[in-house]
Amino acid sequence: MHATAKWNYVKVSPQKARLVADQVRGLEVDAALTVLTHINKRVAPQIKKVLESAVANADEKGADVDELKVESIYVNEGPRAKRLRPAPMGRAHRYVRRTAHIIVVVSDGQTDEVGEDGVASE
Repeated sequence: MHATAKWNYVKVSPQKARLVADQVRGLEVDAALTVLTHINKRVAPQIKKVLESAVANADEKGADVDELKVESIYVNEGPRAKRLRPAPMGRAHRYVRRTAHIIVVVSDGQTDEVGEDGVASE
């Protein structure tokens, strides 16, 4: 059984978020939550929140929470916000504020059973 959680437009650079996401990919959920609690990065609590949401979604579907594993976690680039900063002599320098989309998929190792109509049974 698979469960997904997604957080769009997170105000963090995708490159920085991928550094944390790479450390929890493939871990058991308990181990991943422990890593995210103790890692010293600003994006770690945000990724932890998405992971907890994915676990809650899996629990809602009826999966065994103790057997869940982080099947995939990936960070896509969101839209960039262009901003201006004052510079000397009446000029302005342009800078970019990056955003990211964080997607977490957890699985208990069992495959979803798909019926004849193409819908997964519960």
